[in-house]
Amino acid sequence: MKFQHLLAITSLITLSSHAGDWGKAPIDKTPIEECVDLGGEISVGYETDYIFKGVAFAGDSVWTDVNYTFDGLAVPVTVGAWYLNGINDSAQGAAFDELNLYVSAALGTFAGFDVDLGYTHYTFPEFRSNIAPLGGYGEANLGISRSLGFIDLKYSLDYAFGGGGAAPSGWFHQLGAEKAFSLTDDISLVLGAGIAYSDGYWGGSGWNHYYATASLPISLNCRTTLTPYIGYIGGPDTWIVDGIFGGIEPQSDILHGGVALSVSF
Repeated sequence: MKFQHLLAITSLITLSSHAGDWGKAPIDKTPIEECVDLGGEISVGYETDYIFKGVAFAGDSVWTDVNYTFDGLAVPVTVGAWYLNGINDSAQGAAFDELNLYVSAALGTFAGFDVDLGYTHYTFPEFRSNIAPLGGYGEANLGISRSLGFIDLKYSLDYAFGGGGAAPSGWFHQLGAEKAFSLTDDISLVLGAGIAYSDGYWGGSGWNHYYATASLPISLNCRTTLTPYIGYIGGPDTWIVDGIFGGIEPQSDILHGGVALSVSF
């Protein structure tokens, strides 16, 4: 009998100790994923020279870019807007700015090559010259890349629908290579070099320019990357970029640099 009384008292104490927790939802102790990538990205940057396909159009410039990638479609599609404002020294002696609206699709991997197809529309809201015919011009873009393990190869083919001259009309080819070196868990060194060929793009055909770049992507956190860089654009006196358009001098052998900050969300 004493044992039964003791068992009943013990059971009552046990029930009382849990009574306050009954009816409560269990606490989810799963770590919060603070860095879930929703597909968007915002970037800002500064550059000592705005160089477009080997040609310097402005000196000190600031820019910003906003884009979003739709992953739920048949292939990932990215849409975005990029705007640059030249602080001083434009190619034609006037304030320079540029607004690009673009869309691109990652078509997939074929025989080991990653293929992208896109379209960019160039407009110049404040800059008025022969570079801004009828609200700007469009350009189709094809990008092909492949990693060989020890180096990454990149090829781009563009066709511009402009009116010629400063508003390009024709084909533009560029072939380059990149190699990334991991310095720490958060810092990498990326070296690149390449060469470009203009097929009527700037009004003539021939080798356009060659280039070399070095950048230092620094991961500040899982969403934010700071990237300082330095680059060099060159072209012998028989190449397209040498002396093109006049304006900023020289139009070849340009050492330039800048920094970019990008945040994903």
